[in-house]
Amino acid sequence: MAPTIWSSRPADLYGRRSRDRMLTALCGVGALFGGFASASRWAPSRIVPVQRTTAAVVTKRELLTPDVVALTMADPEGGLLPSWTPGAHIDVRLPSGRRRQYSLCGPPGRRTDYRIAVRRIADGGGGSIEMHDAFREGDTLTFEGPRNAFYLVTDEHDVVFVIGGIGVTPILPMIRLAHQHGIDWRAVYAGRSRDYMPLLDEVLAVAPDRVTVWADDERGRFPTAEDLLADAGSTTAVYVCGPTGMLESVRAARDQHADAPLHYERFGPPPVVDGAPFELELARSQRVLAVPANRSALGVMLDHEPATAYSCQQGFCGTCKVKVLAGNVDHRGRAAEGEDEMLVCVSRAKGNRVVIDA
Repeated sequence: MAPTIWSSRPADLYGRRSRDRMLTALCGVGALFGGFASASRWAPSRIVPVQRTTAAVVTKRELLTPDVVALTMADPEGGLLPSWTPGAHIDVRLPSGRRRQYSLCGPPGRRTDYRIAVRRIADGGGGSIEMHDAFREGDTLTFEGPRNAFYLVTDEHDVVFVIGGIGVTPILPMIRLAHQHGIDWRAVYAGRSRDYMPLLDEVLAVAPDRVTVWADDERGRFPTAEDLLADAGSTTAVYVCGPTGMLESVRAARDQHADAPLHYERFGPPPVVDGAPFELELARSQRVLAVPANRSALGVMLDHEPATAYSCQQGFCGTCKVKVLAGNVDHRGRAAEGEDEMLVCVSRAKGNRVVIDA
């Protein structure tokens, strides 16, 4: 029997499925006992990784801005790729062994091909540079997923999208879907200049009268949270994706409307909250690293070993999970951690020292 969109859809990532009554009922049971994971102001349920690896061929490579490249990929046999919803991302396996996450930014739900966009970060961890340099048309790209922790709630009728630069990638499909569903949406897209705002033309093409473009070089300053949220009322659902500074300012500003939905996704590690210094002992190398109160264990490990495996830096993908040999852990991640495990990107020692198998 040929596979259908329903048989290939991951069962734990998407809310209601109105076209399939049985799956709707099953998802309701799953939500009751396990919960769905989403990025919101409320603590989400854990995200269950999708164990699916796909090899696709790069069919198009396009430079969207001087520092952003878009890669379109398809099944080499012409088949359908796994189903997805706006906000979903894939975990790309790079030739070096690194894993990096990139949001799907093509038409909502499109399965004949996927599109991702990557900003080149010269002083980053090397993943974006490798993505720019390693893949050309005809190359094979291997990925896992898709997974979704940042999905559009179509029952929300008053929505504002706040976009910062490359944060447009998960939000563009959301805007298209919101428009299809007749949701009353507005968007503000901020960046240093229009030349460095990827996919701006596609955002404007959906409904130009609903989009505010904030180019710093045109306005003469960076936007404030008040500028970004000018169209957001006390009950408006806000979706934001962009630099950490933008995300934190929007979150702080929306605290005055604590009952209004706030959905967000980070493209960088979250700031350390209530951190205390501790020692991280690496059993294999017999190193003892000092982790300060304002840094993650992963960040300190990368200083000493740049090849340390990591991906999301937010505690939900599980790439950086290590075995704990001694000491207690203050578990802070969304991915499942056993008592003898630690996500070094977010979790910390509960005490003065923790010893890990690294």
